[in-house]
Amino acid sequence: MEDKKYFFAVDLGATSGRTIVGSIDGGRSELEELTRFPNNLIVQGGHYYWDIQGLYFEIIRGLKEASRRGLTITSIGIDTWGVDFVCIGADGAILRNPRAYRDPVTFDAMDDYLKHVIGKREVYDITGIQLMNFNSIFQLYAMRREQNSALEHAQKILFVPDALSWMLTGNEVCEYTIASTSQMLDPRTGQLDERLLASVGLSRSKFGKMVRPGTVIGVLTDEVQRLTGMGPVPVIAVAGHDTGSAVAAVPAKDEKFAYLSSGTWSLMGIETRDAIINDLSYERNFTNEGGIEGTTRFLKNICGMWLYERCRLEWPEEVRSLSHPELQGQAMAIAPFRSIIEPDNQMFAAPSSMIGAIQDYCRATNQPTPETPAEICRCIFDSLALRYRQVFQWLQEFAPFRLDVLHIIGGGSLNRYLNQFTANATGVTVLAGPQEGTAIGNIMMQAKAAGLVGDIWQMRQIIANSLELVRYEPQDKALWDAAYDKYLTIISK
Repeated sequence: MEDKKYFFAVDLGATSGRTIVGSIDGGRSELEELTRFPNNLIVQGGHYYWDIQGLYFEIIRGLKEASRRGLTITSIGIDTWGVDFVCIGADGAILRNPRAYRDPVTFDAMDDYLKHVIGKREVYDITGIQLMNFNSIFQLYAMRREQNSALEHAQKILFVPDALSWMLTGNEVCEYTIASTSQMLDPRTGQLDERLLASVGLSRSKFGKMVRPGTVIGVLTDEVQRLTGMGPVPVIAVAGHDTGSAVAAVPAKDEKFAYLSSGTWSLMGIETRDAIINDLSYERNFTNEGGIEGTTRFLKNICGMWLYERCRLEWPEEVRSLSHPELQGQAMAIAPFRSIIEPDNQMFAAPSSMIGAIQDYCRATNQPTPETPAEICRCIFDSLALRYRQVFQWLQEFAPFRLDVLHIIGGGSLNRYLNQFTANATGVTVLAGPQEGTAIGNIMMQAKAAGLVGDIWQMRQIIANSLELVRYEPQDKALWDAAYDKYLTIISK
C-alpha cells in the first residue's frame, strides 16, 4: 500500500472545501476524501471576504493527514471558484483577505464601468466573456473607485488558486483557465489584454507568468515541508478554475456532447477549439473560458441550485431536517408547471428572502403563488429544466456538430428528479456522473503532468472506466413542449 503513488487535490467551492487523494491503476482511477471543511464567507464593515489564511491552514491540515497515513504524494493541484483574487504587497505579505464575488460593492460597478470606461460590446469582443457584475475587471474597477488601500499597494495580484499555490511554493503564476474568468483575457492571444488592464489602473507586471494546465509551479517551500512532514513535492497548475477541472472530467467518447456542471451554479456548454465571439453569442451573453489542451469552454452561467439552497435555509427546522430525496419526493406530488420562474432573473441574484422573491415573481406574472416547500421546490425544478432546454437549444445553434448527449457532472448529478426533467425538457439522452468531477479532473491533470496519462480522450476513457453513469431518456415530449411554450410566454412578460 505504501508503494502506491497518490495525487493530492485541493478542491475549493464557495461554501466548502475538500482535500482528496487519487491514484490510477489498471486504467481506472480511485479517489478518497481526506478532509472536508467549511469555506466561511466573512461579513465585516459592509463587505464580504474569504478567509485565505484559513484555506491555507486547511490545505496544510490535509497534507499532514496524508503524511500521517504514510501516503506517497506525487504532486499537488488546487482548483477553486473563479474571478476572485488576492493582493500581495512588496514585502511578500497578503494585503487583507480577498473580497468575495458577492460583495455588494460590485452591484453597480459593471454598469458604471461600461458607461464611463469601455463599452459593453467592446469588452465582450475582446474577451468573449459573459458580462456579470462580479467579474474580476468590475471588482477591480469598484476597488479603484473606493480607493481600496490593498489594491493601491499591491505588488502582485494572484487569483485564488494561484495565491494558494504561491503560499505553498513561493512562486507567482497566472494560470490560464482561472485568468479567463476575469474578463481581462483575450482568448485569441491567450494573454491578459493591456488596454483592459490599463482601464482599471493596472499593468501586466502586476500578474504572474501565464501558465497552462499541466505546468509545474514549483515545489513545497522548506517551511511547508517542515509543517507537513513532506519532501519537496511539486505543485502543478491544474485547471485552476473548478469548472475547467470538472469539464476535463466529462466521460465523453467524442466531441458531440454538451455538459452541465450542476451545483450552486449550473454551467452548460460545449467544448470547442476556438472561442465563439459574434453578434449572437454577444446577444445571448455566452462566455468563452479556457480549458485544458488549448480547448475553449463555450458556456452559459445559469442560476442553479442556489435557488433551492437559499429557500432551504429559510424553511423551518422540520423541513430542513428532511433529506433532499424526501423533500424532493414531496415536490413530485405537486402538479407540474403550476408556477414557473425565470431562474436567471436579476431578482433571484441576492434577495433578502428567496422564498419571497419567487412568490413575488409568480404574482407579478399572474401565476399561482407557491406556498409550501413542496410547491416551491417543484417550481424551481420545473423552471431550471425549462431554462436548460432554452440554453441547450442555443448551444445546438452554435455547435459545429450535432449534440447527441448531455453529460451532467458535479453534485447535481445525484438529483434524479432534475436529471429526468432535464432529459424530458431537452429531448436528448442525459448521462449523470461523475459527482466528483472537479476533483477527478484535478487529479487527472496531475497524472498527465506526471506522464501517466496521454491526451484528454485517454483521460476521459479512464474516468468512464472508473464509474457507472446513470442514463436518463426523454419522456412526455408533448407535455414538456407545451410547458416550454408557457415558459417562453412567462419570461417575455
